[in-house]
Amino acid sequence: MSIMLWGRLNSANVQKAVWALEELELPYDHVPLGGAWGGTDSPDYLAMNPNGLVPTLRDGELTVWESHAIVRYLSAEYGSGLLFPMEARDRAVVDQWTDWTATTFQPAWIALFWNLVRTAPEQQDAAAIARALAATSRCLSIMERRLDEAPYLGGAEFTYADIVAGVALYQWSTMDIERPALPAVSAWHERLNGRQAFRKAVNVPYDDLRARSAF
Repeated sequence: MSIMLWGRLNSANVQKAVWALEELELPYDHVPLGGAWGGTDSPDYLAMNPNGLVPTLRDGELTVWESHAIVRYLSAEYGSGLLFPMEARDRAVVDQWTDWTATTFQPAWIALFWNLVRTAPEQQDAAAIARALAATSRCLSIMERRLDEAPYLGGAEFTYADIVAGVALYQWSTMDIERPALPAVSAWHERLNGRQAFRKAVNVPYDDLRARSAF
């Protein structure tokens, strides 16, 4: 039975799952859902994902929701030794960056994206944008120090930590903002952009999300 993935491809959380699937060269079927497609509140979807959010992944009899859980599952099941470090000590470092992305980095850059891109210009709050930009820049400065000492967040090798954090880079690099100089982050972005899976999953235009706080 093939893997099924539900979600819209311009969702950063869905992009994490797509990137992992593409990185591992796993065959999968994609079902557009959420946003302009709707469907997240249908009884059938809520039976799979009670949060009514995307993404949701089904692999045989297993159904998984929450993007980081999906990426971890795919990495452990199909990418052990590749995306998923085999040694617990190595995996702890990967997990700390993965969890930090969920609790600190993603809330910051998503707030910036919502306030600057998804909010109509006449409704934008300059102070809120400035706060979100400052919070995102602080997070990136933390990543800058890490990436100045290692090519990837988990260390010498590309892992799922780079997937969950790296999905932010297309939006970050294309939003109409003044970005601080972050040479190590920029070099990391170049390394990630050299991966076909990154380009397919992450470099997705978001024009249809502009000034769309809701669908």
